[in-house]
Amino acid sequence: MSFLDRISDCNGYDLNCFLPFFVDGDRFGFIHQEVADQLMSFPAIFECQQNAVYLHPDLLGYEERTSAMAAVVEVLADRGFIKSWYHEAYPVTRHFKGSACFEIERAAAPFFGIRAFGVHINGYFEKDGELMMWVARRARDKPGFPGMLDHLAAGGQPVGLGLLENVIKECGEEADVPEKLAASAVPKGQISYCKEYNKRLRSDTMFIFDLQLPEDFVPQNTDGEVESFELWPIRKVLETVEHTRKYKPNCNLVIIDFLIRHGILPASHPDFSIIKSGLNTRLP
Repeated sequence: MSFLDRISDCNGYDLNCFLPFFVDGDRFGFIHQEVADQLMSFPAIFECQQNAVYLHPDLLGYEERTSAMAAVVEVLADRGFIKSWYHEAYPVTRHFKGSACFEIERAAAPFFGIRAFGVHINGYFEKDGELMMWVARRARDKPGFPGMLDHLAAGGQPVGLGLLENVIKECGEEADVPEKLAASAVPKGQISYCKEYNKRLRSDTMFIFDLQLPEDFVPQNTDGEVESFELWPIRKVLETVEHTRKYKPNCNLVIIDFLIRHGILPASHPDFSIIKSGLNTRLP
């Protein structure tokens, strides 16, 4: 196993199996052919053609489109396509600061190949010249990636919150980080990946924040999504990412970025340029 394997775990798709999804003439995602077949049940909401799927032009306005899509998502869930539910609304945009044309339940976004956004927070500090990082273990009853390793805190970017507001919210819920401390998190850029899986296309961008914590701070979960926290030296984090699949897949990308930025994964690494470019994969 290698860092390149971690990159590959989060990337790879064949668009020949998908149809572009258009709203008002602009492409907002990609829909698998089998999912598109299901959407033919909704002729008042979608125009399904041989080479593309269009949101029906008679649906005008944010609220009307959101309501129509919510009804479709409920039916897809009843038919067994959508098995988990987050109860979080995602804005549907072409890029992060773009105008949203409607919103959709987070769990449904990959079925439409819609770009999704989130925040990931690296919680760490330096002790005796060595970086130490807090590592979370996801709850065993969590619907996605139960029991796998994770960051101090992370979460999808919902409707109505700014990035730092979301960082503060997630840090409070997942690790009981005081608001003032969470607000000191420093933005460190973004990474993107795109992965086809189970007739879905996950096209995600994660905004990365570094949060330097006091040595005596011990995170405590408050929302039931984390089983435990452990404090690891950064070398153990590196070895776990490089040689195992114990971390939730997209967390590996965020940690690789952290290792690069802090000089722990040096430019002299034989795969450095491929690794670095693999942290920003987007659909054509």
